[in-house]
Amino acid sequence: MTIDRISPLDPIQPGKKSGRADQVDKGKEADSIKISSEASERAEFYRAVELVNGAADTRENRIAELKAKINDPSYINDTILEATADQIMSAFGL
Repeated sequence: MTIDRISPLDPIQPGKKSGRADQVDKGKEADSIKISSEASERAEFYRAVELVNGAADTRENRIAELKAKINDPSYINDTILEATADQIMSAFGL
């Protein structure tokens, strides 16, 4: 049984290159991109969200102070409860 070669190339000899790879067609214009207005708006929104997420919470001290007051049993009294109830009622317009 005889097996013939599949292709006419000899596997031992390197193939010839058809052309130079470093030649560039200089007749074409330069590459460019155009960003749509929607993409610009989304990028601006993304930057704004990143700024907000990266900003330090300036209310941390106030929150810690309020938590300490609430946990203190002497802080909550009738005067504080009435003032809080009045503020809630005025917020609802009652």
